Amino acid sequence: MRVVIAEDLFLLRDGLVRMLRAYGFEVAAAVESGPELGRALAELRPDVAVVDVRLPPSHTDEGLQCALAARRDRPGMPVLVLSQHVEQLYARELLADGDGGVGYLLKDRVLDAEQFVDAVHRVAAGGTAMDPQVISQLLARRSVERPLAALTPRELEVLELMAEGRSKTAIAAQLVVTERAIAKHTSNIFAKLGLEVSDDDNRRVLAVLAYLDRER
Repeated sequence: MRVVIAEDLFLLRDGLVRMLRAYGFEVAAAVESGPELGRALAELRPDVAVVDVRLPPSHTDEGLQCALAARRDRPGMPVLVLSQHVEQLYARELLADGDGGVGYLLKDRVLDAEQFVDAVHRVAAGGTAMDPQVISQLLARRSVERPLAALTPRELEVLELMAEGRSKTAIAAQLVVTERAIAKHTSNIFAKLGLEVSDDDNRRVLAVLAYLDRER
C-alpha cells in the first residue's frame, strides 16, 4: 500500500516513515510543505495520505486544504489528517463531502503504533477514523439536547465507538458483549436520533457524525 506523508517536524516525519514501513507500507513520498504535498498527491496518486493540518508556508490549515483539493480532483481519495489539538472546524471540513476514506486523529495517537496503523488501514479501505476526543467534544456540546439526552449510558458508549469508525464486531469486542446486542443498541440509537438505519458501517459513522456536528 502506497502512502504519502506530509509533516513539517523532521523527527515526527521520520518516525512516521519508519513506523509505516515497519508495518508493510510503501512510503511513496515524505514531504514538509503544502506545495510539496499538492505535487506529491497529484503526481503519485497514493492509496492513502497522512497529512498534518498545519504545514509551511502558512502554518495555518495548508495541509488540510491541500488534502481537500486532492479529494475534489480525485473523489474519495483516502486522507488521514493529524492535528496537535481538537479543531472541530477541521473535522467538519473533512467530512463535508459525505464520502468515506477520511480520518482525523490527534498526534498523540501516533504513539500507539497498532492503533495508528489500524486507523491508516481503515481510512485506506474507505472507512472513517475519528479521534475519540473529537467525538467526546461533539457529544458534550449536544449532551443537553434532545434526543441525544434520551440515549442510555450504554447507547452513548456504542454511539461514541461507532462515531470513531468502529465496526459492530470491534464494538462488541471492546464492550465484551455479543454482536447481536450491539445491533440492538445501534437500532435503538438510530431510532432515537431519527437517522436511517444502514448495514454499511461507514454510512452509519458518517450519518452519526453529521448528526452530532450539525448546527444548533
